[in-house]
Amino acid sequence: MTYVGRFAPSPTGPLHFGSLVAAVASWLDARAAGGRWIVRIEDVDTTRTVPGAADEILRALEAFGLTWDGEVVWQSRRTALYDAALQALRAQRRVFACQCSRKEIADSAAHGPEGAIYPGTCREKMVRGTIFSERLRVDDAVITFEDRVQGRITQDVAREVGDFILKRRDALHAYQLAVVVDDAEQGVTDVVRGADLLQSTARQILLQRLLGLPTPRYLHVPVAANARGEKLSKQTLAPGVGAARATDLLRSALAFLGQGKPAADAPADLLAEAARAWRAARIPRRLAQVVAV
Repeated sequence: MTYVGRFAPSPTGPLHFGSLVAAVASWLDARAAGGRWIVRIEDVDTTRTVPGAADEILRALEAFGLTWDGEVVWQSRRTALYDAALQALRAQRRVFACQCSRKEIADSAAHGPEGAIYPGTCREKMVRGTIFSERLRVDDAVITFEDRVQGRITQDVAREVGDFILKRRDALHAYQLAVVVDDAEQGVTDVVRGADLLQSTARQILLQRLLGLPTPRYLHVPVAANARGEKLSKQTLAPGVGAARATDLLRSALAFLGQGKPAADAPADLLAEAARAWRAARIPRRLAQVVAV
């Protein structure tokens, strides 16, 4: 099977060092395997999209020598695919309408790794009206998978997450559904991304099984954090990476990932050398690590 990897940034701001680490890890893993590397803009949540951010991210990838294969895919143009998957789940009677607000859920629910666990309030209700979200009915669902860095991961989705949203009250498809549909449709065999998404993986594997889709291999690299232990992001004011520092930042990303120190200076040459020496086993087995860039 031909290796197909992907980098799927959300266009909520410029590419920062944490995103660069994920992109470099994904690119190197694909190139070391002689595979393809594709780019997908995850703009399914149009309310968070910053105008011009996607183009800025793509220009940054090019400046850093992170070339991709094929055309860039945009989630906002693929809603028909998500609707078809949602309809398939409805046909299995795995979807129900929910009118609970976030506050109502937070006030009445237990809390798990990613916040409030949905208490099942609307599971058996006949919801009336036109404003509601659609949730997956999660029955007994203990998911176990082997992460190539983090090891064996087990999550009881029903107990730790509960029934989760597939389509929001504002009619936007949820990330969990969109990413599963996209990875399958694009033939992705290997998902290499930040460990902040590790807790999402069990939900995605559950959806893959219900929809009869293949499950890719997963590799979650540590999240880059600031001195306060916060994940680098737009919310924590992480600065964008500048092309003028491409070589230094690529070396920093490689060091973060536990890889060697290439002698080449030009970004493309540096990455080619790093791909030949790439060893996923060297990536630190932790969820986050502090970085100063």
